[in-house]
Amino acid sequence: MKLWWRSKARAPEAGSEPVAVAANDAGAGGAERLLARLEWTVIRRLDGLLQGNYRTLMRGAGLDLADLREYQLHDDVRHIDWNVTARLETPHVRVFTEDREMTAWFVLDLSRSVDFGSGVKAKREVSIGFVGALARLLTRHGNRVGALVYGHDIEAVIPPRTGRRHVLHLLHAMERRAVEAPPTQKGMTRLSDLLASAAGLMPRRSTVFVVSDFLSEPGWEEPLGRLALRHEVVAVRLFDPLELELPDLGLVPLRDAETGEQLWVDTHDPGFRKRFARLAAEREQTLRAALAKARVDTLELSTADDLAAAILRFADARKQRMRASGGAHANFTKTAAAT
Repeated sequence: MKLWWRSKARAPEAGSEPVAVAANDAGAGGAERLLARLEWTVIRRLDGLLQGNYRTLMRGAGLDLADLREYQLHDDVRHIDWNVTARLETPHVRVFTEDREMTAWFVLDLSRSVDFGSGVKAKREVSIGFVGALARLLTRHGNRVGALVYGHDIEAVIPPRTGRRHVLHLLHAMERRAVEAPPTQKGMTRLSDLLASAAGLMPRRSTVFVVSDFLSEPGWEEPLGRLALRHEVVAVRLFDPLELELPDLGLVPLRDAETGEQLWVDTHDPGFRKRFARLAAEREQTLRAALAKARVDTLELSTADDLAAAILRFADARKQRMRASGGAHANFTKTAAAT
């Protein structure tokens, strides 16, 4: 299915004032202002509400065996202890002591479709805000963050490091891509290429945040599943409410988000809006099924969301799952004692 978005105002010509302002904003000063704003409006709030429990957002990959517990959905199958599983006739996994310092990678889809936004924010701005807030939150605790930046191909690899200056470098790379990218790209996004490249560039087990709207050519599901076998993967899915349901706007021009092709549609036609909503619902169902099959956690970020609230909802969901795993561990301990 080809996806079309409402045509926005035409991009200003090269050399005009708005482009010059955007270029300045993408510089080091723009990244500094953005990070300072995030620190004041989002990171301080997250620090207080998480109460230092940032490990609910990512887990380390320690090597010291700490304990055993029953297998739970999303557990790494490579950690199954087959001897205990055979003895108790229930799958059990090894639990390892986590590293004090952890590594996170941001796998960033910055293709043209993330430029879309029906309100005050585009999906690209949500992506930059999420990466800036989470990267700074993690590096403040001594963890390292790195990134792969994708436009129509892998355009930058930022090795994992820690510190505020490194977060600024990462934000600058994301904003620079927005300014320097061509108005259209050649063909649709190939998310499978990005995920395959990510698997080859991460030698150590890490937490991987795949930040994308997942508007891509088919075939990304299998590479995502393979990546999740080695790493702890979180799919950060970007979307805009207008991608799910069209309002009655009359006759409007819609533009292909990645090729620039345009057409006019009559949104006043209830039949057209109903077909659009049905196709969008089918795509939602297919996407969520694919993410579940890949066994990855999913954080959905809307352009209408409050960023801090969305991250907290995700942290709470992970905390509940970790508590459930702890309950399974308690049951295993009783069973083992009885045997």
